[in-house]
Amino acid sequence: MLVPRQHPSYSSRVTGRFAAGLLLVALGTTGCATGIGAEDGAGADVDFGASPSPGGTLDVMGFGTGDEIGEVRHERAAEALGIDVKLSEGALDPQAFLSAAAAGNPPDLVYAERDQIGTFASRGAVLPLSACVEEQGIDTDAFVDTALDEVTFGDELYGIPEFNMVQVTMANADLLAEAGLTLADVDGSDPEAILAATEAMTRREGGKLSVIGVDSKLPEFLPLWAKGRGADLLSDDGRTAQLDDPAVVEALEQAVAVYDAQGGFPAVKTYRDSADFFGAGNQFATGQLGAMAMEQWYVNVLNESSPDAPLVFGPVKGPDGEVHAFATGSAWAIPVGAGDPAAACAYAARMTETDAWTDAAQARADAREADGLVFTGVLTGNEEADAAIRDTLVPTDAPEPWGGAIDAMYEGNDHTFAMPANPAGAEFETAWQDAVNRVLNGQQEPAEAMAQAQEEAQSALDEAWATWDEKQ
Repeated sequence: MLVPRQHPSYSSRVTGRFAAGLLLVALGTTGCATGIGAEDGAGADVDFGASPSPGGTLDVMGFGTGDEIGEVRHERAAEALGIDVKLSEGALDPQAFLSAAAAGNPPDLVYAERDQIGTFASRGAVLPLSACVEEQGIDTDAFVDTALDEVTFGDELYGIPEFNMVQVTMANADLLAEAGLTLADVDGSDPEAILAATEAMTRREGGKLSVIGVDSKLPEFLPLWAKGRGADLLSDDGRTAQLDDPAVVEALEQAVAVYDAQGGFPAVKTYRDSADFFGAGNQFATGQLGAMAMEQWYVNVLNESSPDAPLVFGPVKGPDGEVHAFATGSAWAIPVGAGDPAAACAYAARMTETDAWTDAAQARADAREADGLVFTGVLTGNEEADAAIRDTLVPTDAPEPWGGAIDAMYEGNDHTFAMPANPAGAEFETAWQDAVNRVLNGQQEPAEAMAQAQEEAQSALDEAWATWDEKQ
């Protein structure tokens, strides 16, 4: 079954972010592994226009070809450079990265989550890329604005973004119909309707859950719930935590109430984790889940594993009726001390240019057609590529429910927000996610938990920003 590397599972993303936190702690205690910081002018003397050495090797950490979207682009880029590209597959391993950097032998290129880039940049772990962009003629105007914002720190670009993950409302059409409901009851536009829909679709057998009515996807989707109420967890400049905003607390209360109506989060999580999430026995196919918001990559999983499941899709909305999506994704970054930064820059440029994406999408579309499946598109982080793929490869007459999924995905991609780049990304995320988990586990009430998180997050931000400001 196809589970794209660039679209990690719900649980693996949590693991990756925890690992990133370990790396940031290590960086904070050891300083820049190479003894060179971005604030000291690192990258100023890097020749991004140098030609790759014949027969040379480019070491890449955190990326694997995994599927045709990665494989086609990788082979295309490696051939263009004329060098051997050595991939260290799997999510970026912080300990391996740190050890290599501390030994003065970092990889040439890393593939990281975009929300890590600000912290890496502030610690002097990665190079600024303005000269790389200029030398390779990378058209940054083609990238999704929120993706660029995530990798821009101190008015300098430190990452080349790729992929966009956005949320789509997914529901079991049969369970909705049996309860006399529609997608509008679970898409976020009416918080009271979501709670009522949860109660209407939840089922128990022998005192245990047999159907989850609605999964509000905490803690990860708190930013999505808050945005629907007009609140952001972090100020636009990345300096001020807003976790105790009454709108954030209200959003948390409403999302937690969805779990409480089903016996509490532990009961829902235990039952959810028992499902065959990636297989034919997934919760939608077996009628064990009414609705949830989920990243768009899961549409492909459902299309492949359970194409006949009674599904319906739509965009995620807020109580104001407006569509919104919490965008996340990956980015290429070049470590300070990389042995061949010019080749790394050229490889990242080739991997993210429009032609690379359209070639890869063509391969994906061909594979889908060969399997008798619908090609539902790819969100690349490159707006120009997204438009080309949708216009030429995505079917305009896709059968339902996949036509609705396609529309919802692209609509969400047109209405994204992201967490601003900041030097304490891991600490900030840990503060609010830990707070949500305390509420879910019955240890604190929402207002108390978010007040504690506010203090923890602001302290981390103040310390990190002060260190950065002193270096400027």
